[in-house]
Amino acid sequence: MTKTYHIAVLPGDGIGPEVMAQAHKVLDAVRQRFGIRITTSEYDVGGIAIDRHGSPLPAATLAGCEQADAILFGSVGGPKWENLPPAEQPERGALLPLRKHFKLFSNLRPARLYQGLEDFCPLRADIAAHGFDILCVRELTGGIYF
Repeated sequence: MTKTYHIAVLPGDGIGPEVMAQAHKVLDAVRQRFGIRITTSEYDVGGIAIDRHGSPLPAATLAGCEQADAILFGSVGGPKWENLPPAEQPERGALLPLRKHFKLFSNLRPARLYQGLEDFCPLRADIAAHGFDILCVRELTGGIYF
């Protein structure tokens, strides 16, 4: 039997929904290209959740994430919610509690230089000429990140 992977989709606010619309296209391409069975459920998080539910991380969102195989997180925060107490702002009230709840300790930040874009790279020409493919692992277990 082929497993179906369920993804909790949290578009967030600001540019989040726009980015998530493109992420859905990627998921569709993965489904078609590799025959992977993927289902999604969308949940409110961040500023949009504050506006709709009074909380940046509603209980229904957390429950949906707990039931999912993966979480696809968009973006949260913006000037509309900057005047809230820090603990209630979208970033601290949603993203940080999610990290703690699921014991997430790192963030993966890939960086690639694609052929044809060397002139736009801040690296020396002799390095940029060969391109690069770097994966930075950012630790998130202390300070503001956790």
